Amino acid sequence: MLQNDSLTGSSVLSKEDIIDDYRLACESRQVSLLGRKDTMGGRSKFGIFGDGKEVAQIALSKVFQPGDFRSGYYRDQTIEAAVGNLTWQQFFAQMYAHADLEHEPNTGGRSMNGHFSTRWVDENGDWLDQTKLYNSVCDISSTAGQIPRSVGLGYASKLYRENPDLHGMTTFTRKGNEVVFSTIGDASTSQGMFWEAMNAAGVLQIPMIVSVWDDGYGISVPVEYQTTKGSISKALAGLQRNEDGEGIEILTVNGWDYPALVETYQKAAKISREQHVPVLVHVTELTQPQGHSTSGSHERYKSKQRLAWEREHDCNVRFRDWILKNGYATDEELEEIEREAKEKALHERNAAWQAYRKELDAEFSDTIQRLQAVAAGSSFAAEVNNAILELQKTYLPVRRDMITIVRKVLRIIGKEENSEKYALQRFLQDNLEVNKERFNTHLYSETPYSPMLVEPVSPTFSENSPTVDGREVIRTYFDALFAKDERVVALGEDIGFIGDVNQGFAGLQEKYGEIRITDTGIRETTIIGQGIGMAMRGLRPIVEIQYFDYIYYALATLTDDLASLRYRTAGGQRAPLIIRTRGHRLEGIWHSGSPMGTMLSSLRGLHVIVPRNFTQAAGFYNTLMKGDDPALIVEPLNSYRQKEVLPDNVGDYYIPLGQPEILREGNDLTIVTYGSMCRIVMEAASQLQHSGIEVEIIDVQTLLPFDVDNRIVESIKKTNRVIFADEDLPGSASGFMMQQVLEKQQAYRWLDSAPVTIAAKDHRPPYGSDGDYFSKPNMDDIFETVYNIMREAAPDKYPELFNV
Repeated sequence: MLQNDSLTGSSVLSKEDIIDDYRLACESRQVSLLGRKDTMGGRSKFGIFGDGKEVAQIALSKVFQPGDFRSGYYRDQTIEAAVGNLTWQQFFAQMYAHADLEHEPNTGGRSMNGHFSTRWVDENGDWLDQTKLYNSVCDISSTAGQIPRSVGLGYASKLYRENPDLHGMTTFTRKGNEVVFSTIGDASTSQGMFWEAMNAAGVLQIPMIVSVWDDGYGISVPVEYQTTKGSISKALAGLQRNEDGEGIEILTVNGWDYPALVETYQKAAKISREQHVPVLVHVTELTQPQGHSTSGSHERYKSKQRLAWEREHDCNVRFRDWILKNGYATDEELEEIEREAKEKALHERNAAWQAYRKELDAEFSDTIQRLQAVAAGSSFAAEVNNAILELQKTYLPVRRDMITIVRKVLRIIGKEENSEKYALQRFLQDNLEVNKERFNTHLYSETPYSPMLVEPVSPTFSENSPTVDGREVIRTYFDALFAKDERVVALGEDIGFIGDVNQGFAGLQEKYGEIRITDTGIRETTIIGQGIGMAMRGLRPIVEIQYFDYIYYALATLTDDLASLRYRTAGGQRAPLIIRTRGHRLEGIWHSGSPMGTMLSSLRGLHVIVPRNFTQAAGFYNTLMKGDDPALIVEPLNSYRQKEVLPDNVGDYYIPLGQPEILREGNDLTIVTYGSMCRIVMEAASQLQHSGIEVEIIDVQTLLPFDVDNRIVESIKKTNRVIFADEDLPGSASGFMMQQVLEKQQAYRWLDSAPVTIAAKDHRPPYGSDGDYFSKPNMDDIFETVYNIMREAAPDKYPELFNV
């Protein structure tokens, strides 16, 4: 009598399925073992593997359907292999950082091993049919970083099910029946991202199954130091759904118990898929046969008793025993499977290595030949030959080693004039271009849908165009946007019922429904994650961080996940999310809203838009919505109640990115600024005019991208003087603008006076009007700085204002 043959639900464990599962578990274990050897032998830089989790991941894969998503953990190799997303040759190609999508389609060699992604954007920038794919969102190494976006991936299913206007999006959904499988190590559940996401999932009631791989340690730190009660399922018990209300379902299962795992995942998937209930599957008593990673040995921190327990409870060992006990195979048959698994793993590893080295060895031979040709005709032949010998002695040379020697040789031969030198220079330039394509592309969209390619259309006005508060301009814009595009969704704190704290969405939830304009809890990280996940699934979310300073709560998710997504998948994935926030000039340490330098350093991969008013803001929103890149828009906080003329074509004009605008022409000095500072600088310019100084004012409008046509330098050619004015801390956004203009545009060549930056004080501004005045640049500061520059050039014309 076979035990545990039939399981609850629709699945039946056939002998063939069980044997195939064991074969896969053995193969996955073997590639982990070989992977560690490769790292220790110098073939790869680092290795991290899924050994000890094979059986649990096989059980999960049985309920992973086309159209579902994995938002996971860098140990999920067995899931990826089980659903057909990963060959073992591709697994090793990623270890070797093979920068060729034909061999390493997950990231093109840009991420370390264990970082898997499904390519759902084709070479033309069009979405592929996600309902036919086992969708895997590209992993990130930051612990728990994969969890916030999981909320959005599950929430998209909720929207697709509950909003009939979206049912036609059949390449993204089957009416919301998709589940997101999120995976995480038990130690990483200590992160705040995890707790915030689990709470959000319970509130939202979304089809999200979170598997916690619990092997008892976070590197060397045992679980009792990590988690209350030493158990994440016990710690989360208060979120368990029951007669008192909705919540999450919590299931626990041992990671070595094959039939129980299969049954548990069937149950979890049925609950989550059918009822849209989040489920936590706590997979306990897992092991790490090789320890955490190749960075060290777990024998250093695990006792002999623990190591013995792990050998006994190894999931593959227990699975083998279960197969024998139930008569599914003989010991000899299993030994043959294990032998074949070793052979297959070795074959796939060798094939990956040969493919990787074939390219490099060919380039190596070509480089040596070119260098020898240079040596043959050079008066520095001895030194060049020494450099060649240095390269020939390099163990497993990579492109870095080759190009380093090429550059060294070009320095050695210096001013020699011969054809071989020029050939080597061309060779170097060609290599730099090829490697730029390998390693420096796809930070932003390179598709026909790039917002940089949107044709500009100006706002139009007529004698009937009303003058209204700025908040009315942006509200009218959002009304037009929601009316014409059912994919658009907005969410954030207070954005729905009251129409956001500045009334930009006033009345729109009542008009378009809560399903499209939704209030959230105070949880910035998962607000961003919600937006990322929705954007990954074909929707066009606008998510709000209520005040700019609060973006720090979500910065890790923005920089580690969203900003790098397109880059780290070599253009294979995207999430065109728009983050809306407001900043500048509100008084107080936590509402001043000017951390631009932080954004510029952290968010390469996003466009950073800083409109001076809401007419401009609406035009930028239009442009971004027509494109496929993510962006951050910082609306000017002190302009919601300032008057503007409402354009007649508010939903249909497009302001180009990276195009500064001259707000005021002048010949004496150029001031480069943006956002709310424009108003202050314009006021100072009016005052300066009375002193005979004509200032040219340029609003950069977007910081990323910055002045793509080099317009600012043309102004400096005329004025020969420049100030960069900003509300951020000294050296932050002002320093960035100076670098872009003086260095990149080489504007230093036309300066007659030293360039100057005007910024806030080094601290955040204290509360109150006085605190603002003495902490941030004001009109008086602008006036006096300009005046002093002009006085230095012409002291007779501009007498000293006062002696302080």
